[in-house]
Amino acid sequence: MKRVLLALVITFNGLQAKAVDLNVPFDSIDGGTLALSQWSGRPVLVVNTASRCAFTKQYNGLQALYDTYRDRGLVVLAVPSDDFRQELSSNEEVKDFCELQYGIDMPMTTITNVTGSHAHPFYQSLKRDEGFEPTWNFNKVLIGPDGEVVATYGSSTKPDSTRIRRDVEALLN
Repeated sequence: MKRVLLALVITFNGLQAKAVDLNVPFDSIDGGTLALSQWSGRPVLVVNTASRCAFTKQYNGLQALYDTYRDRGLVVLAVPSDDFRQELSSNEEVKDFCELQYGIDMPMTTITNVTGSHAHPFYQSLKRDEGFEPTWNFNKVLIGPDGEVVATYGSSTKPDSTRIRRDVEALLN
């Protein structure tokens, strides 16, 4: 009787799960850290922002979206970035500007790289796993309650657009 030994070797070189990295924390503009994983089970809209951009007025829409849906579970995370050279020079200036000009009370990170080799690990995994990298300020990424990327939106898609509201509402029902 012959014995056959079958060896199965599986390599995962270059293969990644479809979910982006939700565990690496961001530094919070209020001190401490914020990790997307802390909102597991809830939809999260992540937006790279800038204080001196033609799209900066979208802060009004982001705050309104957050106010409308936060009690139902939506988190809107603002990620200030100077990658496109339109952010204020310090975290304190960004925080003051957002609070005074727009009444922002949504979670916000410190000034963070969102593109290139120095991008935050969340954005690196977003590019690697989803093929999405912000091309300008106010690009948006909707993460579903399961940690999967549901949709990405460019700068010109306003936070109060029918598309974003429809996508968020589908995740809340």
